[in-house]
Amino acid sequence: MIEVLSHAEVERAKATGALVAEILRTMQSRATVGTNLLEIDGWTSQLITDAGAESCYVDYAPSFGRGPFSHYICTSVNDAVLHGLPHDYALRDGDLLTLDLAVSLNGLVADSAISFVVGNAAAPDLAMIDTTRRALAAGIAAAQPGGKVGDISAAVGEVLRGDGYRVNMEFGGHGVGTTMHQDPHIANDGRVGRGFRLRPGLLLAIEPWIMADTDELVTDDDGWTLRSATGSRTAHSEHTVAITEDGPVILTT
Repeated sequence: MIEVLSHAEVERAKATGALVAEILRTMQSRATVGTNLLEIDGWTSQLITDAGAESCYVDYAPSFGRGPFSHYICTSVNDAVLHGLPHDYALRDGDLLTLDLAVSLNGLVADSAISFVVGNAAAPDLAMIDTTRRALAAGIAAAQPGGKVGDISAAVGEVLRGDGYRVNMEFGGHGVGTTMHQDPHIANDGRVGRGFRLRPGLLLAIEPWIMADTDELVTDDDGWTLRSATGSRTAHSEHTVAITEDGPVILTT
């Protein structure tokens, strides 16, 4: 399903994006050495409830996971890159943490992810995070009305590959709207001029993610957490963007 929202719906979705951004900022500030991933999940649950919003994750049970996710935020540490299931783990100095959050407010969804280092950061980790952020910026710049999804994918892939990373094509960006995961799929590499035409009213979650020395994933025994096959570090950046007649508008800054 691909939804094209009205101007009024896009305006309402801005409040969802602002909430997602605020929660992620708060969780980043609270994620210090010794913080437990389950604490982050609990704090996120409370902030979602306080805002009168709904989690997109708690009852989510897609084909690529094992049963309902049953938590409020994805917490991926070090070699985990996607769908990290919160569990009893206290963050350590130097951990590379990715937080991924999708929330519905007043019937509209926004989705965003940030990667950062807890405590003292190693230069290669910071460089990898920076690559995903620059790839995200390039993808957003390419998300112009009248263009194609492939324009976004090509812009993202050019940055990722240009920095020497291999690109996994299994998981990528996607449409959002009244539900969290919709078409079109936005691969993290592609060709200009290919795919669905971008038009005002589309909400797109663009999400470059990389692993330091591989493009292969393995799944944890929890059935959800995806890790690099080599145990290498990972990074992930994501924004929800509205396509407007005047160009892309980031909802989750």
